[in-house]
Amino acid sequence: MENTGPSVSDIGRFDPPMESESPAEGSRVEMTVTPRAAASRRRADWRGLAGEVVQFTGTAPFEYHFQGQVHLLTSYERAVRSAGETWIDGRQVSTRHDFGRTLSFIPRGHPLKGSFVPRVLPLSGYFYVDPARLPADPELRFAEIDFVPMLFFDDPALWATTRKLVGLIESPGPERLYAETLGALLAVELTRAHNGVGMAPTADRGGLAAWQQRIACDYIEANLDRDIGLESLAALVRLSPTHFCRAFRRSLGIPPHRYHIHRRLEHAKTLLADRERSITAVAMASGFGASSSFATAFRKATGLTPQQYRRSLF
Repeated sequence: MENTGPSVSDIGRFDPPMESESPAEGSRVEMTVTPRAAASRRRADWRGLAGEVVQFTGTAPFEYHFQGQVHLLTSYERAVRSAGETWIDGRQVSTRHDFGRTLSFIPRGHPLKGSFVPRVLPLSGYFYVDPARLPADPELRFAEIDFVPMLFFDDPALWATTRKLVGLIESPGPERLYAETLGALLAVELTRAHNGVGMAPTADRGGLAAWQQRIACDYIEANLDRDIGLESLAALVRLSPTHFCRAFRRSLGIPPHRYHIHRRLEHAKTLLADRERSITAVAMASGFGASSSFATAFRKATGLTPQQYRRSLF
């Protein structure tokens, strides 16, 4: 890693972080940005995983700091600094200027500090991974891995997953099953990156057994108006979340979250035949939190708005 670069005397050098630094007990874990007004933040929380989209809004220098009992994965969509430095575990590790479209991973307990004089306005995704609660495949033993920090690295598969999570944060909706699926995938990809191999753990060759498919599909059908958790769905058929996702896709051709959305939309079509129901009522009964998200999903699937589809029925 780089260890030379310009002075940042205009914003001051960091003292090495003290071992005792940690978030206050019970506080929400997040990257600290100083001054706080330097960035606007949008956040979403799921089981064992939280994410933020952080857009910096000014060209003034800022500092950042993180240390906690969760892992931090950062995806830098834009990140070009004219000056600055990055510290991990109390030592300077980089003064790199341009690290846009890279990833950094800071394992739990490792203190991170940095300074940044923006050349362009940074845009980043911060993902807080709780290894004890993430619905990861037990075979990975994800919570037991002694990860090491990885700074400004490239991993196309991991990058693609962070982009999907950013999309969920920017367009919130009843997508818990999808988010937990991505969380399970994140655990696999972080394990691969840690091991330095481009191969995920060996998957089962087959799909769901007939009884497993029936139970999973019946449960989804009975809960179209609810947000279903991946872990609870997998538990019904006695599989880990990761194995369940792979087997479900092999059997039905699409992942569980897309099947859930498909069945919601088919249910909505039936309800739209009832003229007495408002579009908003149909959206709520079909599990969509707002009529706008329902209309977007419906039009994407059918090419028609819900109102246009209703008119076509009569």
